[in-house]
Amino acid sequence: MIAEIKFKNLFSFRDEAVFSFEADKSKEMESYHVVEVLPGVRLLKFAVIYGANASGKSNFIKACYHLSNFVLHSPKSKTESTAIVPFLLDQSSLNEDSDISVSFYVCSSNTTPVKYTYSLSLNRTHITRESLVYYTSQQPTTVFERWLENGVSAIKFGGKIKLSAAAKEEISLKCLPNMSVLAAYMQVNLIIEEMERVVSYFSSNRINTFASFIPQRIVSSATIQDEGFKQYLLKYLQEADFNISDVFSEEKVSDSDSFLRPIFQHKVQGQDGITSYYEFPSGLESEGTLRTMDLAGYVNELIKNDGLLLVDEVESSLHPKLVEFIIEKFLRESDKAQLIVSTHYDGLLAQDDLLRNDNIWFTEKDKDGATVLYPLTDFNGLNRISSLQKAYRFGKFGAIPNI
Repeated sequence: MIAEIKFKNLFSFRDEAVFSFEADKSKEMESYHVVEVLPGVRLLKFAVIYGANASGKSNFIKACYHLSNFVLHSPKSKTESTAIVPFLLDQSSLNEDSDISVSFYVCSSNTTPVKYTYSLSLNRTHITRESLVYYTSQQPTTVFERWLENGVSAIKFGGKIKLSAAAKEEISLKCLPNMSVLAAYMQVNLIIEEMERVVSYFSSNRINTFASFIPQRIVSSATIQDEGFKQYLLKYLQEADFNISDVFSEEKVSDSDSFLRPIFQHKVQGQDGITSYYEFPSGLESEGTLRTMDLAGYVNELIKNDGLLLVDEVESSLHPKLVEFIIEKFLRESDKAQLIVSTHYDGLLAQDDLLRNDNIWFTEKDKDGATVLYPLTDFNGLNRISSLQKAYRFGKFGAIPNI
């Protein structure tokens, strides 16, 4: 489970931003929201981010997406860009490194969860610093450190990592300047248990992003051929009050080719009381229907993998009650999975039986264009506020347009 994400000089975040899943002392809805991964370590399963348009909500999602994709990416050459975008609205930030780090617990049914912290400093062309540590006590144990020395990456492994000089050299030779040590390790025929756990964590489809900047559809002819996925999808849609009774693949034949396409069967009752079934391809379904199906698919994967899903503008094309349904269903069905959504739908703030105060975060842009990320729990006197929704609309927490 993710405990904390930090980044600096990345997209619209000039100064260090810290996002935490750590739960406060509240016992409110604890059985749905809180997972105690270790005695005294209580992590949340859900977070929602509010903010005005262009305040940095999507950039928070992009920062997490970039980290999850970069960790195990193997570039085609040493000249390939890292795709890092620093803060562009002042001259000093353009020439500084971007920093990203994530702290997480690798949970296994057979072992005690172990906390890891992975950190990166990089620019558009290469990594300048990289490290991985883990905690079996208050003090961190180093797995590896990496830095630049005369323009070349130098890697040092911790004292508890037993490797021959030849093995260390092999990893170093594989590690291009624009490539993580973990990605280089993936190309070497070695087993380092401390690294293997982390590689497994990032390579097991545990972190996914559902956002407009990465167009995708998880519901396809291939995925609906999985009977378990299909049944979960149908149950999800029926609980969400859609009249879709079946989904299956159909072969479409053209002059030069043939391909499979998903077909959705609708059940309707005529005025005469007779039930009829009609079948349509995805092109004739509403955007709300398709988005709900994709969210159902991602949530299904999320729950199976105990992973993290980031959803940008969760309310897009969806009725407010459906947004609430999706969040509530996730909280009821998940174990150690985590969900972060950004939204403009402030109706969630009125759902006292759905959200805790420590679920709620805000983004706001300063006059200099830099995004500030902060939690609702930074504000005093929350117990004296009768309606968080009204307080937010009247600007008590910031993160709204100045109109």
